[in-house]
Amino acid sequence: MFVDTILQSKGDLVYTLTETATLADAVALLTEHRIGAVVITSATGIVVGILSERDVVHQLSHNPADVLHRSIADTMSRDVATVTRQTPIADVMEQMTRRRARHMPVVENGRLVGIVSIGDVVKSKIAQAEQEAHELRDYIAS
Repeated sequence: MFVDTILQSKGDLVYTLTETATLADAVALLTEHRIGAVVITSATGIVVGILSERDVVHQLSHNPADVLHRSIADTMSRDVATVTRQTPIADVMEQMTRRRARHMPVVENGRLVGIVSIGDVVKSKIAQAEQEAHELRDYIAS
């Protein structure tokens, strides 16, 4: 199974902001859309970072009174691991575990084309296991 399988079922909608947005902008977007991370892109759509709920909470623990007015550029993770539509789900799982990442942007030809979350990966693995179990039951019954 590949990342493309996940994107085919969930779609390719990704919420993005630019580095010049504030953490208040990011919090509003995360809350409005009930998402755990926002991808930070350049004006040309290139992934330059990612900002997660965890990043926001970390900043709040240091300077809660001033943090929401700060630029996303001061808080986002710049070392973003990305995948492609052809990346095997097993590789995504390994990278998410190793990097302790819950979201991975999907990039093709340098452009953002989707995002996969740990929830998407788990859901796809459960569906795959259920399908395999169904096929085994059918095989045994025949």
